[in-house]
Amino acid sequence: MELIDYLLKITPVIANGLGVTVSLFLIVLVLSVPFGVLAALLLLSPIGIVRKIMAFYVYIMRGTPLMLQILFIYYGLPFIPYVGVQLDDTTAAVISFVLNYAAYLCEIFRGGIQSIPKGQYEGAKVLGFTYVQTMRKIILPQVIKRVLPPLANETINLLKDTSLVYILAMNDVLRITRGIVQRDFDTSAFIVAAIFYLIMTFVLTNIFNYLEKRYAVYDE
Repeated sequence: MELIDYLLKITPVIANGLGVTVSLFLIVLVLSVPFGVLAALLLLSPIGIVRKIMAFYVYIMRGTPLMLQILFIYYGLPFIPYVGVQLDDTTAAVISFVLNYAAYLCEIFRGGIQSIPKGQYEGAKVLGFTYVQTMRKIILPQVIKRVLPPLANETINLLKDTSLVYILAMNDVLRITRGIVQRDFDTSAFIVAAIFYLIMTFVLTNIFNYLEKRYAVYDE
């Protein structure tokens, strides 16, 4: 009973970190998806220099740890000559996450776009569609349906990766939990944090399952 009472006591305290965790997750998701689509289109650009720049960006973002990127943007930018930008913790976190996840989503959307038969592009051209109209009305709606499973995985990873902002002293779920553990010398608080993450993951999983079933109707 003492354990249950203790967990019930600290749950509201840990819940205070949900604001930071959820808001960061939503902001990054809303920004990284369109940036990911744009990056995929640029990666498939007929202009060679554009493709190379985007390929380099994707390589850097995917080839280095997200934590390193966060630390560089927050602590490193102020020391770069002629830049010297000092960002607040929230802005640094959002920029780091968006740049990182846009690169991963770029590869997902690129694969989805390339999976569409070229005949559909030719058919759209015959009908007088511009490239933008073809993408918006014909290609991207099909791409979204095809990339939902990997997009769901990246979204869940994003939710869990928000815990990395503890290195910027942002009061998210994990940082508050660690503070309680260090204060009380009791690791039971991690149980509460795990339950919060499992609940949020459960919600996201069901949302994407619903979307996959909804889009699957059009395949019947």
